[in-house]
Amino acid sequence: MTDRPTQDRVPDPVVQRYSGLARLAQAGGTPLDCDADSFEQGCFGAAAYTETDPVPEAALRASLGCGNPLAVAELKPGETVLDLGSGGGLDVLLSARRVAPGGTAYGLDASEDMLELARANAAQSGLENAHFLHGRIEDIPLTDASVDVVISNCVINLSADKSRVFAETFRVLRPGGRLGISDVIADDDLEPALRAAAEQRVGCARGTLTAGQYRHLLTATGFTHITITATSDAGDGLHSAIVQADKPR
Repeated sequence: MTDRPTQDRVPDPVVQRYSGLARLAQAGGTPLDCDADSFEQGCFGAAAYTETDPVPEAALRASLGCGNPLAVAELKPGETVLDLGSGGGLDVLLSARRVAPGGTAYGLDASEDMLELARANAAQSGLENAHFLHGRIEDIPLTDASVDVVISNCVINLSADKSRVFAETFRVLRPGGRLGISDVIADDDLEPALRAAAEQRVGCARGTLTAGQYRHLLTATGFTHITITATSDAGDGLHSAIVQADKPR
């Protein structure tokens, strides 16, 4: 993996923002990464989940996703799953229960504050197969072909190098591995200025992809059986969506 020493020395405004949201959650507040109306209309946060028990209330309160990737991940006991941008740990905790016994759930996040929050939630849940790693989704700190399933919840849009995220995801997946993520996508014909304003409103700090762009990048990386399903209308030409793909055997 490529070292990025210069980047590591420069404070990342996205990491700083989510670190602040993690500290708010730790203090008992309810963090939002977009305005309240957008949060509700886009089905962001824990509203997308139907099976959330038993997980700590703090993990539900800190959920900042835009869907439920576990609804399509089809996790099985004994599998290894990785959550890109795991935040307060909700998806990791739910995944850890689903892959037990014998499975492992990893969460990867660039914010030390988010990791502290997630580890506290995992300890409260008593889950010994949930592990949280510090790092960036562009440089996943796991070995090649070590993961069965990669999930992510409204985090890919926060990356400035999405093609590298998909390349790293492909690398760590085992042959036959699965990708199941929630993200915000844009309509193909959305005017750039309107798109940028909508992205700022819902907190997509580094831009959304259209369904066509998602499909192109995943195909170029080597993924197959790609499906992209819009799930909720976030307004102004943006949609929450589920993206699924496979790494060929």
